[in-house]
Amino acid sequence: MPEKEHSPEKIVATNRKARHEYFILETYEAGIALKGTEVKSLRQGNASFADAYGSIDDGEVWLVGMHISPYKQGSYANVDPTRSRKLLLHASEIRKLTGRVKEKGLTLVPLRLYFKNNIVKVSLGLAKGKRAFDKRRDIAAREVERAVRQRYAR
Repeated sequence: MPEKEHSPEKIVATNRKARHEYFILETYEAGIALKGTEVKSLRQGNASFADAYGSIDDGEVWLVGMHISPYKQGSYANVDPTRSRKLLLHASEIRKLTGRVKEKGLTLVPLRLYFKNNIVKVSLGLAKGKRAFDKRRDIAAREVERAVRQRYAR
């Protein structure tokens, strides 16, 4: 039997704001439970992480606040664009996350949404919020790095 060819990951959306607002301590890959028209809309690249976050309720992980635009050719099958969507993780990962999220200041943040072998996946980050001075320090370091690259590029 021939081996399956691994298709490259097709990134649908990234949460660029997450790395600015949070320190990412760990990352997890999770599946996501979607309706049919949501998958079609994602194939067209219609997703946004504007105010999305992960939450744990009764041993289940949910992605709250992610916006998937309604599929243009869909009709009655379209669903609420900002509904909560269940994330699919192993039970051991959920137990580990539950313990870590209860710690002071840790939260679940979606980092990117992508197709992996035609299955929609979400990269979740266990994150700790940055303070204002941390953000300023990161910006200053980026500016210095950019200046050095420009100087040696000439």
